[in-house]
Amino acid sequence: MLSRLMSSSIRSLDRECNCTVRLLDDSEYTCTIQRDAKGQYLFDLICHHLNLLEKDYFGIRYVDPDKQRHWLEFTKSIAKQMKSQPPFTMCLRVKFYPPDPAALKEEITRYLVFLQVKRDLYHGRLLCKTSDAALLAAYILQAEIGDYDPGKHPEGYSSKFQFFPKHSEKLERRIAEIHKTELIGQTPETSELNFLQKAQMLETYGVDPHPCKDVSGNPAFLAFTPFGFTVLQGNRRVHFLKWDEVTKLKFEAKTFHIYANQKEDRKIILTYFAPTPEACKHLWKCGVENQAFYKLEKSSQVRTVSSSNLFFKGSRFRYSGKVAKEVMEQSAKIKRDPPEIHRAGMVPSRSCPSITHGPRLTSVPRTRRRAVHISIMEGLESLRDSAHSTPVRSVSHGDSFMPSRGQMVDGSEASTSAVISDEVYSPSDSMLPTPVAEHGVEMPLARHLNGSTCSIDEEKESEAGARKEGQVAEFGPGRRHLRMVRSRPSPSSHFKIFLFLHRVTASGFHFNIKLNEQV
Repeated sequence: MLSRLMSSSIRSLDRECNCTVRLLDDSEYTCTIQRDAKGQYLFDLICHHLNLLEKDYFGIRYVDPDKQRHWLEFTKSIAKQMKSQPPFTMCLRVKFYPPDPAALKEEITRYLVFLQVKRDLYHGRLLCKTSDAALLAAYILQAEIGDYDPGKHPEGYSSKFQFFPKHSEKLERRIAEIHKTELIGQTPETSELNFLQKAQMLETYGVDPHPCKDVSGNPAFLAFTPFGFTVLQGNRRVHFLKWDEVTKLKFEAKTFHIYANQKEDRKIILTYFAPTPEACKHLWKCGVENQAFYKLEKSSQVRTVSSSNLFFKGSRFRYSGKVAKEVMEQSAKIKRDPPEIHRAGMVPSRSCPSITHGPRLTSVPRTRRRAVHISIMEGLESLRDSAHSTPVRSVSHGDSFMPSRGQMVDGSEASTSAVISDEVYSPSDSMLPTPVAEHGVEMPLARHLNGSTCSIDEEKESEAGARKEGQVAEFGPGRRHLRMVRSRPSPSSHFKIFLFLHRVTASGFHFNIKLNEQV
């Protein structure tokens, strides 16, 4: 009898596992769940712990053993999704950024979104011009330390806080100046709202960047925002498609396609290459979910989508949550006393205490500062002002530029290329949603310009003016590199390019490049 009770107790323990979720204020929530528990159960526990009702904007993110990030699917078993042994570690993050933070019903929701956007600013995902950066940082100071007090805040006090991946003494002085003179009397709630309203106007608001390469081999970041699909290269946003214009998202292996219809029956296809097939699938699933959330009128319109045109081929996926319009309607019905918000006072470098802060960049020459800052797109600052964008295959004739949010005037279209910052867009390596393959990726060289295939020689001529010989682009966490050697490398180069025939099709020859590093 005793042995049967003990074995039953052991089996019960085997069915349970510990789970730790890191919250947006960097605190941790730990609980015990059944092994067969679904994602919705854990998410509801966290929302109850936070007293959060407007929860559909948030999600739980985890990293698999291959360092690929995922959003936890609430309709599936947690243990089966994690692909690792417990205890499990995950993070609560904003998954769908509210298009208008001021329209959120409850202050607790707005505060959590504020923490997320502040995190985005610190890690370089929310990139903006210097003048905007100073104002955003000043709002954070006002929200977390209150009014300027000469007795408490000595000269240079703003230098003790890290708001961005890098900053200069000049920027610190400007932050302190705004905090001292322009924000006196603002409550934390007001400063947080002003911060979000300013951030919401930026081109990189809501961007969760996915590192890719375009068909010319140039690094790019793809992202889905509340307003549509965007592509960032260098310090520019080179493509923007409204959600109403996006008709289909597809992927095959590492190749990702975006199909869109624009005015005058103009159809375009954008093609990009992810570092790994797993990263490409994650990119596709994020796109499907964002399109459903922001574009559809009600969740009953959601359909299962396939990554391929053939129903028996490719991946199938269905978004399982509410859509933005339903979330807003449900929020309007909330009637309760506002929950208490426990705001922790800001301490030096509190923006992200789990991150080791590097030294503040002083007013040294720009070339030296650039050497200090380890950028995942290092070497791209030499790109010309006309940043390289993905060649667009267009079914109809004419330019295929997309108008940006706020660039439509009386129905006229402005160029899609917009400067978003004084610096190259380069979020922190460790904060990217997808990893970079340890080995060289295969990059198709057969490219299509406006529906026609151009030869290798033609491409070399067209790219000669846009690339520098021997230039290397890198991105990825830690030692993981994806290096691209330009044409005619110098004899001192440590790379050899092996070009081999991959396949022959009716449209022409397709080649792959493999890069082999020799130490």
